[in-house]
Amino acid sequence: MDQEHELDKPHAGFLYDSTTVINVSRTGRIISAAAGAALVYAGLHDVGKKPLASLGRLLAGGYLLYRGISGNCPLQAIVEDKLHTRHARAVNIRTSMVVNAPIADVYAYWRQLDNLPSFMGHLHDVEILDDKHSHWMVKLIGDLALEWDAEIVDERENDFFGWRSLNGSTVSNAGKVRFRETPEGGTEVFVTISYRPPAGYAGAGLVRLLNPAFAKLVRDDVKNFKQHMEALY
Repeated sequence: MDQEHELDKPHAGFLYDSTTVINVSRTGRIISAAAGAALVYAGLHDVGKKPLASLGRLLAGGYLLYRGISGNCPLQAIVEDKLHTRHARAVNIRTSMVVNAPIADVYAYWRQLDNLPSFMGHLHDVEILDDKHSHWMVKLIGDLALEWDAEIVDERENDFFGWRSLNGSTVSNAGKVRFRETPEGGTEVFVTISYRPPAGYAGAGLVRLLNPAFAKLVRDDVKNFKQHMEALY
């Protein structure tokens, strides 16, 4: 899915995302409503004598009334999301395992990327587009899904291969898998996978989803490979 196609899609937009969340406490709503009503009353009372000052009071009072009645503070939402974005952290998975199967078979199964959803529950689908490119889909809470295109960036048969998401992807994803034959004829697999929310406001929402629970899910999915592969033998 290319970047231009993503930009053409309809979306709610920044204002909607910032103003549809209840982020004010009950006490805060009561105080905001009372202060807003007082400012609106004062603004209306002095509108003939001090029009500029009254306009300021009416605007501030209207905002506080909205904050109190709706329970939403757009300014607070914007500040919180900027803080989330600034402190966004990647989900980094690094693990290894020994699989009791020949290295050629283990490498071939991993390298066939559309096999990944068979043991990685967080991956809904990986569609192979050509020898180097693929389309990935991760399903999160409810019907929320993330999709991106990825490319193989480096590989050596029965040794290692690595991939990364293309520029403009909804989420940055990269990974590398290395394979080493054991003296017993099995395969030691070293896996590194990273998910990173993009910079900017969109990333602030994703960082809430790419959390420690998601990291544990990915780590458990990777470990499922040993059981899954050995069951094939």
